[in-house]
Amino acid sequence: MSPDTLLGTIGLENVSVRIDGRAVLSDVTLELAARRIAVIGANGSGKSTFARLLNGLVAPSSGKVLVHGMDPVQERRQVRRRVGFVFSNPDAQILMPTPAEDLALSLRGREGGEIADRVREALHAHGLAEHADAPAFSLSGGQKQMLALASVLITEPELVVADEPTTLLDLRNSRRIGDLLLSQSAQLVLVTHDLDLAARCDTVILFDEGRVVGLGEPAAIIETYRWTAG
Repeated sequence: MSPDTLLGTIGLENVSVRIDGRAVLSDVTLELAARRIAVIGANGSGKSTFARLLNGLVAPSSGKVLVHGMDPVQERRQVRRRVGFVFSNPDAQILMPTPAEDLALSLRGREGGEIADRVREALHAHGLAEHADAPAFSLSGGQKQMLALASVLITEPELVVADEPTTLLDLRNSRRIGDLLLSQSAQLVLVTHDLDLAARCDTVILFDEGRVVGLGEPAAIIETYRWTAG
C-alpha cells in the first residue's frame, strides 16, 4: 500500500495480531474511506483490537496498517494528534480532578487565553458548564462519558475511534452520545453492540473469530449478523 493512495483512508493489509500466543486478528485486509464506519460482532471477535490498531494502542504482529497515510506504530505521535480515541469506560480516560481541568489538559501546549475560551465553549456545548469545577468522580455515568468524548472532540481530530462508548449508559444517554458522534464532520470508526446505532452509519464491518466476514451497506451486514448470531 502506498501512503499517497491511502491519504484520508484507513487501510489494513494482511494484518494479524497475536496476544499471549493467541490469534486475536487473522489476515485482515481492508480499505475504508466512508465517513461513518460501524464495527460489529460478538464479544471476542476482534472488534476492539481492530480499533486499537488505528492509533497504535495495539501493534500488528504481521501486516501493514495505514491511517490517513500514516503508520500508527512508526508515526505514533503524529497519528495521535489526528486520531481521537474514546473508551467504553470514561473512568479510564478522565485524568484530571475536574471537567474544566480535564478539557484543558487536552489542549496543553496552546496559549492560555485560547485554552480558557475553548474549554468554556466545550463545557457549554456538551451540557457540562454547571459542573466545570465539580469533582469529576461526582458526575453521572452519562456526564462522564460526555466529558470523555468532549476531551477528544476539543482537539478537532480528523478521525474519532469510539470503542463501545454507549455500553455503560442508559437509553437516554446512549442516544445523546450516539447522536453526537454521528454528527461530527470527522471520520468515525464506531465499535458497537447497538445495531440501531450501527444502522445509521455509512458502512458496517462484521468481525467473527478475528476475521472480517462482512463489509458493506449497513442493513445487509446487520441482517447477516442477526442471522448468524441467532
